[in-house]
Formats: sequence, C-alpha cells, structure tokens
Amino acid sequence: MFATLVWANGFQVLDASTRLEDNIYWLDADLEYDFSAPSLDALDSGVPLTIELQIQILRARTWVWDELVSEFRQRFRLEYHALARQYLITNLNNGELATFPSRAAALRFLGRIRRLPLLKSAQLDPTEKYHGQLRTRLDIEALPAPLRPVAYLSPDWRLTSEWYRWPL
Repeated sequence: MFATLVWANGFQVLDASTRLEDNIYWLDADLEYDFSAPSLDALDSGVPLTIELQIQILRARTWVWDELVSEFRQRFRLEYHALARQYLITNLNNGELATFPSRAAALRFLGRIRRLPLLKSAQLDPTEKYHGQLRTRLDIEALPAPLRPVAYLSPDWRLTSEWYRWPL
C-alpha cells in the first residue's frame, strides 16, 4: 500500500482516498495547516493567502517512471476582513465563497476536502494499476509584490507538504 503519513514545513496531508461513483473518481482528503507566525501576522493584517492542492493521477510502470495521466490544481484564497471580523475562503476554481467567525474554523474547512471530482473512469485503462498523489502548499507567487522578496528568502513562508500517495 502507498499511503504514508507525511509532514513538512507546517502543512500535513493526513489522509487521501478516492472512490468511484457514477463513473467519476472522487477525492476525499484530510489536511492540517500549521501556518508560520509571519504568515498569520500577514493574514491578520489583511494579506490574502493562496493555498494550492496539487493532485496527480499516475499509471504504475515496472521499469521506468510512473506515467502522469492527469494533473489537477485546486486553489483557495484565505482572507481576513477586520471590519467584519470574518475569515473568508474563496474557491478560486469555481468562485464559491464561505465565511467563518474564527481562523480555526476556516482552517478546519480548508483541511477537509470531500467529493472533489478528479477524472472520469473512461480516462483509465481497467487493466492497468494507478495511484494518486497529493500535496498542498502556500503559493508565494500569489502574495502581493512587496511581500514576495521576503517570502522567497524566509523559510517561514515556504509552507509545503510532501507528496502523499494512495492506490486508486
């Protein structure tokens, strides 16, 4: 089995799995976000943070590297609005917006991915073996331009999990 617990730089993929329903593979994943103090200070000062999930589906091969079959990126923007005292999460892939009264509630929501459609079963050969892999990261390129040089040079801003693999 491929599934392993992975921890790096404050972001952690706890679990990921897919299930086939109505000829579509759906992803469920549990993640944990432990942001650095500078990133939380920036968030509470009104700087939006963009979180990206990178998801890949690979075909297992014996003698060479696994073949990339499909790649998907799911992006979320996390913001704090001081006047409303609310945290907002925007799904940048579809525009959906959710509000939360606390940062902890917003991070719990970000860390619980349910029924994310990945691909149709017709895209896969039923005689082959496949696995998925997932990682999450803070997108430094999405930060405001004046903050990017600091983020590039400081390890406090390089928040990324390792790849988490599971059988499809």
